[in-house]
Amino acid sequence: MTGAGCKSIAKRLARSRADRVAVVRLDGPIGVTGMGRHGISTDSLEPVLKRAFGTEHVKAVVVVINSPGGSPAQSEYIAERIRQLSAEKGVPVLAFCEDIAASGGYWIACAADEIFAAHTSMIGSIGVVSSGFGLADLLSRFGVERRLYATGDNKARLDTFSPERPEDVEWLKGLQSQLHDAFIGWVRQRRGKKLNAPDAELFSGDLWVGGRAVEVGLVDGIGVMRSVIAERYPDAEITVIEAPKPLLARIFGGQLSVAGVMESAVSGALGALDRQTLTEVR
Repeated sequence: MTGAGCKSIAKRLARSRADRVAVVRLDGPIGVTGMGRHGISTDSLEPVLKRAFGTEHVKAVVVVINSPGGSPAQSEYIAERIRQLSAEKGVPVLAFCEDIAASGGYWIACAADEIFAAHTSMIGSIGVVSSGFGLADLLSRFGVERRLYATGDNKARLDTFSPERPEDVEWLKGLQSQLHDAFIGWVRQRRGKKLNAPDAELFSGDLWVGGRAVEVGLVDGIGVMRSVIAERYPDAEITVIEAPKPLLARIFGGQLSVAGVMESAVSGALGALDRQTLTEVR
């Protein structure tokens, strides 16, 4: 075997034994998006997280977050799964907030042992928002009769095409309050004594730029991923863990047909109009 061949084999062996930092990216909304498409979810992330924490010679798992939030349940599931795998493998987790880690995005960031942000990152939005449409008078203008049949007095609460009832609004506020309390409890559990501002400020739903987020204790420090990793783990190689692409995406290079886009847009729009009020951690 030539000298060059021996050197190549030696390099491959050295790389296989090198310490690694596994990186997982979380981009976009959490749960089902407004157009009927699926965003970040525990199902889509499960194989990625398992590969990240199962990486050979892994010293840490990095979660890079760029998300405005979304589903409260999916945010909780993902965060709990990260904590579970971290405890099982004995691997620390670092979170890096990019453009935005708001609401559900921040909920997931709190699963990390340390949270970093850029000076210009937007952090926080610890609150709950619900949105919908009130189109009770629209159909009558076009001579369309709304027919709604339901069992149970409250089955059709906040129906888009029915008049709003005060008792339904109070019910929704109660639901939001429960979700908000769960969010606050999680942040307190994970951030503890690091929090450094009154509750009325921290949990008002406001956003903070990176530096201010550090001051109030929502973030541990200012830093970008590669710089912090180079300082913490100077000899480690960064391994980005990506979700496997579906078969059709691999065959067609991820391109979508015009028909497919139009179908998704129409179904998403119709679903949005006829869906009950959507509640998100945002």
